[in-house]
Amino acid sequence: MKITKLGILVMKIDRHGQAKILTVAEIQLLFNEGFTVNPPRDRALFAICLYTACRISEAVTLNKRDVIDGKGNVRPEIIIRKGNTKGKLATRTIPAIADLRSKLTAYTPRKNSIYLFPGNATNSRAATHLHRNSGIWLLREACKRVGLEGVSTHSFRRTALTQMSNAGIPLRVIQEISGHRTLDELYKYLEVKPEQVLGAVASLSMLAPLEQTYSPQPQRSSGFAAPDFELSRLVEVKPPSTALNPPHA
Repeated sequence: MKITKLGILVMKIDRHGQAKILTVAEIQLLFNEGFTVNPPRDRALFAICLYTACRISEAVTLNKRDVIDGKGNVRPEIIIRKGNTKGKLATRTIPAIADLRSKLTAYTPRKNSIYLFPGNATNSRAATHLHRNSGIWLLREACKRVGLEGVSTHSFRRTALTQMSNAGIPLRVIQEISGHRTLDELYKYLEVKPEQVLGAVASLSMLAPLEQTYSPQPQRSSGFAAPDFELSRLVEVKPPSTALNPPHA
């Protein structure tokens, strides 16, 4: 969901609107109960989308050697090649954190394919990679199974980028991970929650003026006691009227 300029929450329905930001509970629900077609593969696929903030088209086209080394171990960093990125801007190298490594370790890709997620071995895509539409279908079916609405493959990307932003990660660093051409493009992915807006406005309370009374210190050189009086009783001394300082009507 997102907040529009009119303050209306908009959730993606039938491919319209912004992709939903996933909660921790919803992520656990999808990974534990949603992916049932090929659980190890599907969990690995969408874990890459979540933990590298990549697009589904970038995930399905990953080469096996860019994720797994010659000994069959998950590499410390995932390489997303320039030719597979949107706009073919630049190759991105993203560290593989423990949560991602565990999902990839539990998955064994087909040996006779160069792709991490090869196409169906029984049809025309046997020699190439899983189609992005197949990934979209897998997620759609998983969401139906667990009763989630407004979720798309972009939800993992938006969730990851928003989480990093909320954690205080500099936007320039997030841009390096997301691969966006400009920060303006990145801003569109980040969700601002109502409670964050409330917290921002509430921080202004420290600017509220305090009501104080004025109590001057006694003068040591005089034998007379200085009287206490309120600041509000002070009389403003106005400068004389001149050509540069005309009198007010």
